[in-house]
Amino acid sequence: MPGETSAARRRFLRGSAGAMLAAGFGSTLLSACGGSLEAEQPATPRLVSVSNFRDVGGAGAGYLTVDGKQMRRGVFFRANALTLSGTDAATLDKLGIVSVYDLRTPAEIARIADVQPSGATSAALNVLGTNDFVTPPVDSPVDAVAFMQEQARAYVTGGPQRAAYGELLGALANGTGAQLFHSSAGKDRAGWVAALLLSIANVPLDVIMQDYLLSNVYLAPSIAAQTTTLRAQEGAAIAAARAPLFDVDENYLQAGFDQVQASYGTMASYLTQGLGLSTATVDALRNRLVH
Repeated sequence: MPGETSAARRRFLRGSAGAMLAAGFGSTLLSACGGSLEAEQPATPRLVSVSNFRDVGGAGAGYLTVDGKQMRRGVFFRANALTLSGTDAATLDKLGIVSVYDLRTPAEIARIADVQPSGATSAALNVLGTNDFVTPPVDSPVDAVAFMQEQARAYVTGGPQRAAYGELLGALANGTGAQLFHSSAGKDRAGWVAALLLSIANVPLDVIMQDYLLSNVYLAPSIAAQTTTLRAQEGAAIAAARAPLFDVDENYLQAGFDQVQASYGTMASYLTQGLGLSTATVDALRNRLVH
């Protein structure tokens, strides 16, 4: 939605032109967590072995929405692959997670198996619909950015992607207890899910974007390590060309949102027509997300 006003972009996310009373709600990530409607909950633990683990609801008392509600914390969590150390596994067990949804391909799962939270059920939902995640050769950062944007658009248009995301959101809506979803790095496939959940909750678009970009903060040591390794193995030019694959950028998420608008007009239509969710399911999911 290049060139549109922020109000128009938020209207698109909500699928309703009459619900834009967003003034004063969260122009920054910090303000979105301030002015609490409920008392703050304990901070979500940082996991050294699963660095991109976080609460979808935000920090503090939770993200505020444009209609004066607030995200519930402790309901949905997102992460990268669950390569849990013993200490982190014990920490995660205290959160009472009952269901884990793995969005990776079979080959990714075979290479790095999850360490499951104690007592949690697990389900694999192969978002890409392929046996493995394959990155095509890229000759420049421009090529890498184009690939990431293409992936984001495919989350909206691809058959396997829509099926997996629809199944996941349905399960999250109908589940009980805390639930966790993750991909390999927790930034792209899982990042799209988190953006959808925040959109359903009516969190302002600028806050959704800032939450998406937090993966760059949480994954900074991993990104640096991957870059160093690639530079040593393939040289500085290749490392520079592939750098955009390792992080997230506003243009990636925006490509997905733009595709939703191009294909379905509104986020509400994408959820119902594209992902096959009933209005009742979307409402149930919103009720789980906010209070």
